[in-house]
Amino acid sequence: MDDFIAARSQMALSLGFHIIFACVGMVMPFFMAIAHFKYLRSGDEMYKGLTKAWSKGVAILFATGAVSGTMLSFELGLLWPKFMEHAGPIFGMPFSLEGTAFFIEAIALGFFLYGWGRFNKWFHWFTGVVVGISGLASGILVVAANAWMNSPAGFDFVNGEYLNVDPMKAMFNEAWLSQSIHMSIAAFSATGFAVAGVHALMILRQKNVEFHSKAFKIAAFCAAIAAILQPLSGDFSAKDVAKRQPAKLAAMEAHFHTEAHAPLIVGGVPDEESQSVKYAVKLPGLLSWMVHGDASKPVTGLVDIPKEDRPPVAITHYSFQVMVGLGMVMLLLGVVYLVLLALKKQPLSKKWLMRLFVLATPLGYIALEAGWMVTEIGRQPWIIYGVMRTADAVTPMPGLVYSFYLFTAVFVSLSAIVVFLLYRQILMVSKLYDVNSPDYLDKN
Repeated sequence: MDDFIAARSQMALSLGFHIIFACVGMVMPFFMAIAHFKYLRSGDEMYKGLTKAWSKGVAILFATGAVSGTMLSFELGLLWPKFMEHAGPIFGMPFSLEGTAFFIEAIALGFFLYGWGRFNKWFHWFTGVVVGISGLASGILVVAANAWMNSPAGFDFVNGEYLNVDPMKAMFNEAWLSQSIHMSIAAFSATGFAVAGVHALMILRQKNVEFHSKAFKIAAFCAAIAAILQPLSGDFSAKDVAKRQPAKLAAMEAHFHTEAHAPLIVGGVPDEESQSVKYAVKLPGLLSWMVHGDASKPVTGLVDIPKEDRPPVAITHYSFQVMVGLGMVMLLLGVVYLVLLALKKQPLSKKWLMRLFVLATPLGYIALEAGWMVTEIGRQPWIIYGVMRTADAVTPMPGLVYSFYLFTAVFVSLSAIVVFLLYRQILMVSKLYDVNSPDYLDKN
C-alpha cells in the first residue's frame, strides 16, 4: 500500500466511522426532547424514564463523536497539508462555526444531564432542544464545507493562486443547500430506523412492552416521515449534481453515451472497456426526464468526459444503487407503518411488522455510508472539484501505512466500546423500567 492509497484509506475509514456518530448526535437529542415533552405534558413517568435512558445514550455517542471528530481534524492537516494550505482560509468559516456549535452542544448537554430537579422544568426541556439544534447545526456546517469541495466558490483561481477570498460565498456555495437537506433527512431516517429496530426487538421478546412501545412510536414515526421525504431531497440533490458535476451523475447512473431519451438504469454491471452495462433494467427516457424535466433532452455520458477526469464508475454506480435500493425499502416500510397507524390497526401488535423493523435496523446506516461513498468517490479525481486533484494534495510522508493501521485499531476499539456501553445501557434500562421489577422507575 503506497502513501497515496494509505492516506485515502485512512480518511475513508475515519469518515466512515465518524459519520455514524455524527448522525446519531444530530437526531437522538430530538427523540430525547420529544419524550421529555410528552412527560411534561402527560406526567407519565414512563416517558421520564425513556428520556433519561436516551440522554445517557446521547452522552455516550457525543463523547465518542468528539474523539473521532478530533482525529479527523488532525488528519486533515497531517494527511492533506497542500489542500488545507489553500482551502483552509477559504472554507474555514463553517469549521469555525461548527466548533462553536459543538461547544454549545456540550454545555447544553451538561445542563440537561444534571438539570433534573434543579432547573425550571421547561427550561430544562429547552436545554435538551438546544442540544438537538446545535448538533444539527454542526452537521450542516460540516456538510457545507464538503459541499464547497464539490462546488468551489468564494475565490478566484488565477495562475495557481487563490485570490479575492470571500468566506461567506464559500460557505453558501451552490451545493450546500441540497447536500445539507439530503444529509439531515438521511440522518433522521437512518437513526430512526435503527432506534425503532432495537425497541421492536425488545417488544418481540416481551421485555417491558409498554416502555419500548412508547420509544418505538417516537422513533418509527420520525423514521417513516424522513423516509418519505428522502426521495424528494434525493431528486433535488441529483438535479444539482447533474448541473454541476455531470461526470459524477454519469458514473452514478453508469451512463456512458450522451443521448436524448437517456434511460434510467436499475442494477446492472458496468463494463468500462465496452462502455456498456450488462444485466440492467433500463427505463427509456426516464433519466432525461428526471434531470431536465424533458425526456427529449440529452444527458452527458462518460465518453464525452476526458478519461483522466472520470470517477471510478463501478463503485460509484454500485454505491448509488445500494443507497437508492435501501432507501426505497425504508420508504415502503415507513408508508406501511403510517397507513396502519392512520387506520388504527395497532401496528405494534403485528409481529410481522415488528420483525421487518428489526431487519431494517442497519439499513439506514448502510444507505448512509453508500451515499457518502457516492459523494466522495464520485468527485474523484478531484479533492476540490475542477481545481485541485486528490493526488496533488496528499502528504508524501514515509510510513503512512502504519498510521492507517493504528487509526484502524483505534476506530475498531472505539466501536467495540460504544457497542458494549450501549448494550449495557439497554440491559440496565430493561431492568430499571420493568413494571414488574422492584426497582421500577428508580428515582436515581
